Amino acid sequence: MTWSIIAKDHQTGAIGIAVATRFFAVGALVPHIDPAGGAVATQALMNPTYGPRGLRLLREGVPAQDVVRLLTESDGGESQRQLHIMDRSGSFAAHTGTDCVDWCGHAVHVGFSVAGNMLAGPQVIDETARAFQQHGTLPFARRLITALKAGEAAGGDKRGKQSAALLIHETEEYPALSLRVDDHADPLVELTRLEQVSRERFVHFAQFFATKDDPTGTVDRTIINAAIQAALAKEQSA
Repeated sequence: MTWSIIAKDHQTGAIGIAVATRFFAVGALVPHIDPAGGAVATQALMNPTYGPRGLRLLREGVPAQDVVRLLTESDGGESQRQLHIMDRSGSFAAHTGTDCVDWCGHAVHVGFSVAGNMLAGPQVIDETARAFQQHGTLPFARRLITALKAGEAAGGDKRGKQSAALLIHETEEYPALSLRVDDHADPLVELTRLEQVSRERFVHFAQFFATKDDPTGTVDRTIINAAIQAALAKEQSA
């Protein structure tokens, strides 16, 4: 019922997951990221414990392939589960259960993985991967959304559209960007719009948040507002 991509931006070190489906609120339970550990996307007949349990194992330094094994071998429903994982070394692993609904499958590439089930066909993940590879000059968030759009153009979820999400973490425990479209006639169009809106103010404001290294951040609104205006002026002139 879902396809997703997990990737690492080798320019910034950010980790991202983008996902779309014909199901309600896919962003609530499918994507999970911890920059100190890695990323997990759990889907098909979803086991919602895979995300938190997987991140705990990844934080402990367990390799992606072993995390997949540990999660699925203790699950009596593993034949109906799908997940893919990136560990903190940047290695990937995936599992598509034998009873997941066709078309189902996954592909692990250098720096990213794609997985999906109940899709129009293998071309969905193939086109998602191709678009991600071919748009390496795009900013990371837009690159992930562009990849999903290519998968949707190739057929996407064979039942239709309903929800989509984008989750990106950089160095902090909180996300650098977290966008959810829980119920929409064209969720990837709406996700694209939300990402555009995030660049109007939010992403510029976020650089002043408190961090692990600076637990206060910048609280001078004059500095914050001046930086936001400068960033907007630069974008408008580009």
